[in-house]
Amino acid sequence: SADQGAPGGAADRSRSAVPSAPRVAAEHIIRTASLTVRVKDVPTALDEARTAAVNAGGYVGDETTRRDGRGHERTRVVLRVPVDAYEEVLADLEGTGTLIERSANAEDVTGQVVDVESRIRSQRASVARIRELMDRATRLSDVVTLEGELSSRQADLESLLAQQASLKDRTSLATITLTLSETPVRKAAEKGDDDPGFLDALAGGWGVFLTLLRWLTVALGAVLPFAVVAAVAVLGWRKLVGPRLPRRPRQP
Repeated sequence: SADQGAPGGAADRSRSAVPSAPRVAAEHIIRTASLTVRVKDVPTALDEARTAAVNAGGYVGDETTRRDGRGHERTRVVLRVPVDAYEEVLADLEGTGTLIERSANAEDVTGQVVDVESRIRSQRASVARIRELMDRATRLSDVVTLEGELSSRQADLESLLAQQASLKDRTSLATITLTLSETPVRKAAEKGDDDPGFLDALAGGWGVFLTLLRWLTVALGAVLPFAVVAAVAVLGWRKLVGPRLPRRPRQP
């Protein structure tokens, strides 16, 4: 009829009553970042990083600290912070010292989240059907078969639930890996005039003299055994062989 085809008629009202397709409320993104910051004092900077993470509603994960041969500390800490405070915490961490290296990654896993949720719904429905069949089963063999099938499907459901929990944790909390290293302390005193003076020249000359004297002593120690042998040989020659040699007569 004309009423059904007219705007606002029955046909139009029926079309408006059809529910629209569900939409994903928000994108699911896994955010990770890695920072390397050089600081003057690692323990102080580490406390500031912990405070920033806790104040943002996150927590501190793994932490590793080591000290090199020169006594410089290096700490690696993993921070988990809510996604909403991710950028703010990154800015705070960069301000603790001199930024050496930064890398950030954002992985969209919305498709995985939707797929896992759909599979969970299907698996739960499958488990419910198996339980209904078990309630109506009368033969023992059917009950045993259905129990095995139920155990298998429940295991699959638990695996899907674990995947869902992991995705939720990784998308709701960003992961920041922070590496803090100490600034090497310059031991050389900075002075206004670096030109060498008389005392510097005197100290340098004395050092050269001591070095030369040490090398002469080493050379003398190396030659001394040969000199002793040569002296003994000459002395033996003069005592044993020298008197037997014919002597020239003296001329008048």
